[in-house]
Amino acid sequence: MNLEAIKHIPLSEDAFAIAEDTLVLRLRAMKNDIKECMVFYGDRVCRTNPIVMKSIVMNKIASDALFDYYEAEVKSSYTRICYYFYLKNETEKVYYVGGVFSEHADYDRTEFFQFPYIRREEIVNVPEWTKSAIMYQIFPDSFATGSRKIEALDKGRYTKDGITVASHYGGTISGIIDNMDYLVSLGINCIYLNPVFAASSYHKYDTIDYFSIDPCLGDLDTFKELVQICHKNEIKVLLDGVFNHCGTDFFAFRDVLQNGEASKYKDWFYQLRFPVKYEEPPNYEAFAYVKEMPKLNTGNPEVVDYFCRVGVYWIEEAGIDGWRLDVANEVDHEFWRIFRKSVLKAKPEAFLIGEIWEDSQVWLQGDQLDSTMNYKFMNICRRFFADESITAETFNNEINSMLMRYRRNITYAQMNLLDSHDVPRFLTKCHGDVMRLRLALLFMFTFVGIPSVFYGDEKGISGKEELEYRRPMIWEDTPQSLSLSGEVKKMISIRKQSEAFLYGDFRYVPVNIPDNVYVFCRQYQNEKMLVAINNENKILKVQIPMLESGKILFTLSEDYIEQEYLYLNPKSGIIIKCL
Repeated sequence: MNLEAIKHIPLSEDAFAIAEDTLVLRLRAMKNDIKECMVFYGDRVCRTNPIVMKSIVMNKIASDALFDYYEAEVKSSYTRICYYFYLKNETEKVYYVGGVFSEHADYDRTEFFQFPYIRREEIVNVPEWTKSAIMYQIFPDSFATGSRKIEALDKGRYTKDGITVASHYGGTISGIIDNMDYLVSLGINCIYLNPVFAASSYHKYDTIDYFSIDPCLGDLDTFKELVQICHKNEIKVLLDGVFNHCGTDFFAFRDVLQNGEASKYKDWFYQLRFPVKYEEPPNYEAFAYVKEMPKLNTGNPEVVDYFCRVGVYWIEEAGIDGWRLDVANEVDHEFWRIFRKSVLKAKPEAFLIGEIWEDSQVWLQGDQLDSTMNYKFMNICRRFFADESITAETFNNEINSMLMRYRRNITYAQMNLLDSHDVPRFLTKCHGDVMRLRLALLFMFTFVGIPSVFYGDEKGISGKEELEYRRPMIWEDTPQSLSLSGEVKKMISIRKQSEAFLYGDFRYVPVNIPDNVYVFCRQYQNEKMLVAINNENKILKVQIPMLESGKILFTLSEDYIEQEYLYLNPKSGIIIKCL
């Protein structure tokens, strides 16, 4: 038995409470090394001695290239739990007790692994509504100026202080309102808007005024109308909060430029060198060295207080449902803790998503963010579906490794995306092959987490460079756009009606063929869904015994079942409800 591969860390993603009477325990072992895994648990402060320990079998829930992952739900009246593991293979058995491997478990309870106390305040929860969320990301400048149209109007407007603000394609908030019927017809129930606050550039990431809507996009009344109409249609609204940096016309930075070291706002910013000069390269810290975006000192209590007021204002004034938080990994951790408390006090069901591209455990402990943009998901899907550079086996290994990153509630709240305003369109990565995009969309809408569509992906928008992948929405119908958007609507509808897809476990289903076919099932209580994806350019015949009692709910290209065999057309996929 490879003991070096075994891992369990208490009070982490390996040991967490999901309810006041339920503790989830996980253990990692070398792949195919363990045949039996059990956990023994007891009341760590019980008055009897020796302590009475109960046991429960741990199930293998995932495997990647190197490891198997085991999990058990310990349902108990105990609020203080001690535990250890029992592992067995064909030739060995071992106890894993408090970080020590032993031939026996004859230790004092104080030497076992410990979960000191299940405190309800420390149970990591996310807003209930996110469990059924289907997100649609809108870049306001690029979406619409009216019903089914976008026209570049005047390129500039002025703020109340006379500062020029710009647009590029001319999209507006009223344009979103005019196309609400389209959004409703898609079936989405959450909109994430890229920045809408007053800012100099068309993208609005260089904010001038966090308390006003950019004049190029609309005004406060129009925005409030948008939120009201969205809520009437059971659609949540998330705003983009850019609190890591601001624009150079932000009042505090203007004061620094004017008054230098005498400015009362000089401590609102990082690494200012006086006299502060607006030039290349900037002599102050900025987002990615962009002089137009000076970096804010989010460790300054005055800055924290200011942005907490921003976070609460848009909830109370307009009724938004949460925030997508830009460059969240560069912001002070305590800032997020205080911001979270302020926002949740104003709206307990508010949702906080961070833009963090890497492993985000430290931000997802229940005291800062609820979720992150899952760029890991995007990268894995790119390699398998778009680039076709990895096999189905490697794809499965990487997907399962990703699933084991976080606590269960956090995993189910991840914002799964294929592309965004910061990366080339997925269709471009597919070299224009819509068949590959369709497979990726099928996987995204049936996988664990919140599926997120960047505006126009459902119409076949492509683009490699910034202005290309932020290009205007395609409103003209073509055979391709109608077909693709129709499939997206169908997949969204199936997801919304399936508890298995919304809440269910994810399990890979092995198939005995070497081709790039990927099969998995989602199960919740008595509902079981099976999804099969053929990533080859040929017809595949796949044997799956459970198929004899299955009903086809959706197929990309007339795939069919014959007894226990599934016939998949090239670059196709299918959703089957197991009866």
